[in-house]
Amino acid sequence: MLSLHCKNGFLLLLLQQIKVKMEAFFKTHTYLVEHVHSPVRRMLMDEIDWTHRLIGIKGGRGVGKTTFLLQFAKEHFGTDRRCLYLNFNSFYFTEHTLVEFAEKFYAQGGKTLLLDQTFKYENWSKELRVCYDRFPQLQIVFSGSSVMRLIEGNSDIQDIVTPYNLRGFSFREFLNHTSGTSIPSFKLDDIINNHEQIAQDICHQVHPLTHFQSYLHHGYYPFFLENRNFSENLLKTMNMVLEVDILLIKQIELKYLSKIRKLVYMLMYTAPSALNVSQLSKEIEISRATIMNYIKYLQDARLLNLLYTIGDEFPKKPNQIYVHNTNLLHAINPENVDRKAERKTFFYNSLHSRHKVNTSKYHLDFCIDQQYHFSCDNKPESGKIHSRALFAIDDIEIGSKNEIPLWLFGFLY
Repeated sequence: MLSLHCKNGFLLLLLQQIKVKMEAFFKTHTYLVEHVHSPVRRMLMDEIDWTHRLIGIKGGRGVGKTTFLLQFAKEHFGTDRRCLYLNFNSFYFTEHTLVEFAEKFYAQGGKTLLLDQTFKYENWSKELRVCYDRFPQLQIVFSGSSVMRLIEGNSDIQDIVTPYNLRGFSFREFLNHTSGTSIPSFKLDDIINNHEQIAQDICHQVHPLTHFQSYLHHGYYPFFLENRNFSENLLKTMNMVLEVDILLIKQIELKYLSKIRKLVYMLMYTAPSALNVSQLSKEIEISRATIMNYIKYLQDARLLNLLYTIGDEFPKKPNQIYVHNTNLLHAINPENVDRKAERKTFFYNSLHSRHKVNTSKYHLDFCIDQQYHFSCDNKPESGKIHSRALFAIDDIEIGSKNEIPLWLFGFLY
């Protein structure tokens, strides 16, 4: 009888501890929601179908996934206890499972769990599946590293999760914030066919070129909103990508970190450029196959973009390597950013979120959706120009015919 009494006492104490911890989570949630600072409302907020029960939001490190989750909570629930933000940085989950916590939250009338830093929880996909099956009225929105597999190769949740990608700020989002405008996005077909009128309408409100170079330097990541050194913060984030998003999640031994760092530097310093796998393998002293695997990881982590000819994809060797965005160009080589590389990097980064970007068979820079062929160089004054060529021109506010202002491609999202 005494043993049973002790056991019941232990269970009562455990339940009390869980209740106290739940209150601590709610208290943290309330504080974070009340203090979230999100001066740029992300376009993705209106693109997500929030009726889905399991939503995964992937994105490169530093693009604002935590802020995005808290902004959703603020807009849809405020401090209503039916919604709760959890960060797996909490040591609570070293002794308690996600399923256990979700059950308590659900029993108290909880409707929406927002899970952050999901990759830090070992059995995240298996337990998300259990929660989905066991609690039919519970919605879970979770953030994840861009290197995590949500669909391909993840049998636990691939048939139930709806994935979305949160990108860094577009030039449009940056411009609206810095100039106080509220200019909408435009589809690519509209930009190509009506770019003169669109550019004129925008230029009546603001001069985009006044802000464009600032965006190329520091506008892609939300760090510029913080009162900290942007470049140092970005370099710190890049190293976190290598140490956590690649080494930890991909389970690569720490001794290879220096080789990956060297690979990143060599690729970014020369990009955009053709990929010489044999030379890289020799200089870094790792196999050709490992080089290609690391490059794919760096692409998944949103540090690199790979440009292929139409019909090719990984594991084939890409035609060219690009840095993912122009802010990274300035972080790696701040005193010597090539203007031509910067233009092409901006164009590629702006297009690839919604369109298929390949090399062009007409000796131009890019082919978009196997339909549009672009050059990011200024239109030559003489010589033969292919009839299908379009030109993304730097340093002009309003274009003409097949010459489109480069900055305008920053209005696709």
